[in-house]
Amino acid sequence: MYSGSGFSSWEIGDVDVFIDENGVHHLFHLIIPNHDYIAHAISRDGLSWKRVKNALWVGDPREWDDDMLWTMHVSRNFEGEGYEMYYTGLKRKDMGIMQKIGRAVSLDLIHWTKENEYGLPLESQAPYYESLANNPRKWISFRDPYKYHFEGEDYLLICARTAVGHTYRRGCIGVAKKGVNGFVLQKPLHVPYVYDDVECPCVVEIKGMHYLLGSIREDIKVRYWFAPDFKGEYHAFHNNVLIPQGNYAARIVKEGEYFLIYNFYFVGGNVNTHRVIPPPKQLDVDSNGRLLLKTYHHWETIYQRTFLQKDLPIPVPILGNPSSNFTLEHASKWRFGCRSGYEVFCFEKPSNDFVWEGTLVVEGLGKTGFVIDCDEEGTGYYISVDIVNGFVQFRAWGFNEKDVKNNFIYENIQANQFEIIDNQKVYFKIIRYGNYYELSINEIVKLTLLDFKYSGGKIGIYVCSAVVSLNDSKIHVIPEPENEYATSDPNKAFDEYLKKSR
Repeated sequence: MYSGSGFSSWEIGDVDVFIDENGVHHLFHLIIPNHDYIAHAISRDGLSWKRVKNALWVGDPREWDDDMLWTMHVSRNFEGEGYEMYYTGLKRKDMGIMQKIGRAVSLDLIHWTKENEYGLPLESQAPYYESLANNPRKWISFRDPYKYHFEGEDYLLICARTAVGHTYRRGCIGVAKKGVNGFVLQKPLHVPYVYDDVECPCVVEIKGMHYLLGSIREDIKVRYWFAPDFKGEYHAFHNNVLIPQGNYAARIVKEGEYFLIYNFYFVGGNVNTHRVIPPPKQLDVDSNGRLLLKTYHHWETIYQRTFLQKDLPIPVPILGNPSSNFTLEHASKWRFGCRSGYEVFCFEKPSNDFVWEGTLVVEGLGKTGFVIDCDEEGTGYYISVDIVNGFVQFRAWGFNEKDVKNNFIYENIQANQFEIIDNQKVYFKIIRYGNYYELSINEIVKLTLLDFKYSGGKIGIYVCSAVVSLNDSKIHVIPEPENEYATSDPNKAFDEYLKKSR
């Protein structure tokens, strides 16, 4: 994971990741709110990052990018040596009205030189896109370039707006094709006819199908569309949300046989709060052609020790509900029941950071799920699993000592749907890595988030008017995050800094 530190804990803006021939992950991201340079960090595993030389700075006065730098994309230079970065620039003289696309080049991904060939910087123009003469919002969207090399030619995907249509529905994914004399704007690659902007577009071909991604400001979600051919037309499935809410500005990068998706996550439901870049997920496609999120393959390589269910402590009820019961059917099958009301069965987690997987079987009706980072009073994170309706939810639930009139915290942090394969059981995988939490149901990632409220020592199962069993589960111990920049609670990070400084 990776986060900003220093005066601001939410300095991370849009991200882009490039993986070089040695397998090193190169992260490039904006610095907000100033937008005065593009930062660069590297990682060997996509989990732990270290900042290196900043990639690019705003231009000198009167240059085309002397005000701000916005979203970028890094790729190989197919017409020469090294690499190229297409990025968004703003000019002070334009007062933020005009966004343009420029280019920088590098031989080593570390040292970058601005080099605007091919008719760059590129700006929004008629007849396909808004111009100064047709600009109902008083500022023009033309940003977030993404280079796509297709059938020997280079294209730039751009967050743009069509020249016609209702003002708040003109957002589209624009495209420019590189020709002999430079980039030439083409008609939009995709127009949803519903959004104000489609930010951070990117495209990837998987199993013969092209998938187009965009981040939507209206609901702060990452959505996707599909087409057999790169040039469209693109369509949507009945549910085209790729990553649950709170994750934004997603970009795809290929690592060997895997397609990884990176993004930033904002804590607390507000984009102007603490931002963190969580571990990547993998993209896959189901039998209907729908995109799926899978757990990052690298987790399995860092398992330090594995505890089978028979090696784990026996769960203990902590709420004192007399209608509850626990049965040890055999070493690899625990049965939990509670006729009326809730009961939480917990045991001490073997490590702060872990991967917990197994099968949860539900007998009859009632409520159930998992508890993570729980204390003796039941305060912690509750992951509800509704097998009947295919719905999971991550919530913070516990005692609030700061408000005697409302002595509780009950916050729904993230939710998602899952496809019901068996209406009695699910195979689950829970990752707890620092303050990052990930839940997979039947090997598909459904929850991915960060939160900083709780760090209790217990984990377990809760039941309400239900009987459930936990079968053949195991807990893999993984190392604590190693980061140059704090991904824990910013206040705690500051306290640690003061201790080390004394």
